[in-house]
Amino acid sequence: MRAPTIKTRTFLSNLPMFQGLSAPEIDRIAAGTAEVRASKGQTIFQRGDPCVGFHAVVYGQVKLAFVSPQGSEKVIDILGPGQSFGEALMFSDRSYVVYGQALADSLLLHISKEVIDAEIAADPHLARVMLASLSRRLIGLIQDVEAYSLRSGMQRVIGYLLRDVDEYAKAPDDGPVRITLDANKGVIASRLNLTPEHFSRILGELSHEGAIGVRGAEISILDPELLRSHLA
Repeated sequence: MRAPTIKTRTFLSNLPMFQGLSAPEIDRIAAGTAEVRASKGQTIFQRGDPCVGFHAVVYGQVKLAFVSPQGSEKVIDILGPGQSFGEALMFSDRSYVVYGQALADSLLLHISKEVIDAEIAADPHLARVMLASLSRRLIGLIQDVEAYSLRSGMQRVIGYLLRDVDEYAKAPDDGPVRITLDANKGVIASRLNLTPEHFSRILGELSHEGAIGVRGAEISILDPELLRSHLA
């Protein structure tokens, strides 16, 4: 096996599913890990390709999506640094059911199934940690289905904006919270099961109400409580 780089070891040790593993365990996993560099717009894998491991995003952004027989695209998820994908397919020996495309210049790590299988055989604790990670992913997908089925388009957009406010935004003391959309509006619209036109129209309505301000990809949250009132 090739010698793992310090950078690879450090990143792997910071992934939630690998935190708590010993240095020798991280070294063994790193030895079965390969760097994958993808430029913006590059396809990382196609639907139907064999899944022989899983990916973790070091930096950049990856879109998971599929295209219908009619040619329309449905975005399943948008992943950023620290997030991973492909574990469930890897464990079930299935091919990819979506395709992955870089939305920005990205660096990913591909961790091979072979090395994960060997570590789980040696330490079942890793299986429990990875199972917990997959369970959280499943809960998120169930919440998405609930939102698509029971929430209006406006409520879905507001939920998306408030998620960013709560988790990522840094609000200055003397002004509104400003967030930057993590992908272009068409990709986000597909992720929320909306058409791009409907997504833009909702942003326009919320802007007209005074709840938000829109300037390109930057959204200013002017009245969070007004936004939350739409979710009641």
